Amino acid sequence: MEDVLEVYRRPYDPKRPVIAMDEKSKQLLANVRDPLPMEPGAPRREDHEYERRGTANIFVASQPLANWRMMKVTDRRTKQDFARFIAEVDAHFKDAEKIVLIMDNLNTHTPASFYETFSPEEARRLTDKLEIHYTPKHGSWLNVAEIELSVASRRLSDRVDQKAML
Repeated sequence: MEDVLEVYRRPYDPKRPVIAMDEKSKQLLANVRDPLPMEPGAPRREDHEYERRGTANIFVASQPLANWRMMKVTDRRTKQDFARFIAEVDAHFKDAEKIVLIMDNLNTHTPASFYETFSPEEARRLTDKLEIHYTPKHGSWLNVAEIELSVASRRLSDRVDQKAML
């Protein structure tokens, strides 16, 4: 825990951006019956029955000191999806010497994921560019990106579910 807190205390450095990363699975649901619209004196009414339409995965990277964030929705949550997302973060910070990455210790969140996705040279380049700090078990609350996901999930919940109906 102290390690992650010390990383957050670092001053802003564009050559060593501190990036918090997290991901969340989202179940996609659709209404079985069209909801009844809101009317004066009556709220929108929905049936509690729903149809499952699969899942999606939401990645988020957040740089709190620069007020920057990036989100990406993928169909799955695989090592390759993780590796490609980190490569996109790297592309955004192409001038950085190191990317200081805070994330949980999920089995897909390892440098091995880069080697399963990219050429050995690219995997090594990404591995060398990252300074990884894992949040402790049961310490995910230390990850700013998890807070970002929680807020986004509440704000976008209806929109994601509505897209599933299409």
